[in-house]
Amino acid sequence: MTREFQQVAWDDELRADWQRLLELAVREDLGESGDWTTRALVPEGAWGRAAVVCRQPGIAAGLAAVPTTLGRFDPRLRWGPAAEDGGTVAPGQSVGRLEGPARAMLAVERPLLNLLGRLAGIATLTRRYVDAVSGTRARIYDTRKTTPGWRRLEKYAVRCGGGTNHRTGLFEAVLIKDNHLALGAELLPGGMSGYTPSQAVLVARRFLDEQLGPGHGVIIEIEVDSLEQLDEVLAVGPDLILLDNMNPEQLREAVRRRDASAPLAELEASGGVNLETVRRIAETGVERISVGALTHGAVSLDFGLDWLAVGS
Repeated sequence: MTREFQQVAWDDELRADWQRLLELAVREDLGESGDWTTRALVPEGAWGRAAVVCRQPGIAAGLAAVPTTLGRFDPRLRWGPAAEDGGTVAPGQSVGRLEGPARAMLAVERPLLNLLGRLAGIATLTRRYVDAVSGTRARIYDTRKTTPGWRRLEKYAVRCGGGTNHRTGLFEAVLIKDNHLALGAELLPGGMSGYTPSQAVLVARRFLDEQLGPGHGVIIEIEVDSLEQLDEVLAVGPDLILLDNMNPEQLREAVRRRDASAPLAELEASGGVNLETVRRIAETGVERISVGALTHGAVSLDFGLDWLAVGS
């Protein structure tokens, strides 16, 4: 199997991402004055208990961030988890119980529910795609079409849904696209018309070897939009080949040609992928299917905070 991109897990780096976003969430919700309603109606020493309840069926994601979220508002807030990230949740199911100062519970409610709803929505949609290709060798990948600032969190949610992460950012891998080839015509000396796909792969490989040394491990992927371009790049052995907007017949032929000449290179299908088409694409034999809609098209799952009688 070809080398894989780094997969996002809940770790210190991801926790730090959420802490930075949480500061923005606090600022946009509480401002400089705080919650006027709660300050007016809820005594400072009031204590409360509540269940975080999912209103729709789906896949949980973001629960790993709950302790960090609560700690930002009040260290006395306590969390009793009743579900795990990646697990199935049913309508009306509690994913955990919250207890502590009532004012802090009301302040944390919306940032917490927004986090869980957004990430669970992505995980739930991802699971639908993963289930749709079950039994084939295709894996479902995300893209960089993410909410600014939320990329690693959203990619974590894709993982919770059973998907696989494509590169997190431009720093992680080489992905040569048509714009790189087109721009070469403007930049190359001596009247050259631009890189051919195979030239671009060789130039990128040489650059990485010079900068990082042989065996650097950086993945080189190139996008092609025709079978002729595929034949050309198969001869120079990139790690991955992105088949852009090819129909199922072209994808099957691409797999046949790859199997005959460069079986170690994995093929990624992209473009025109939705829940109606993804199974047909997977059945062509490609190993990877990238789906921007996992993150840019997901609808948040509905979560609510249901107050409980103290002592219940």
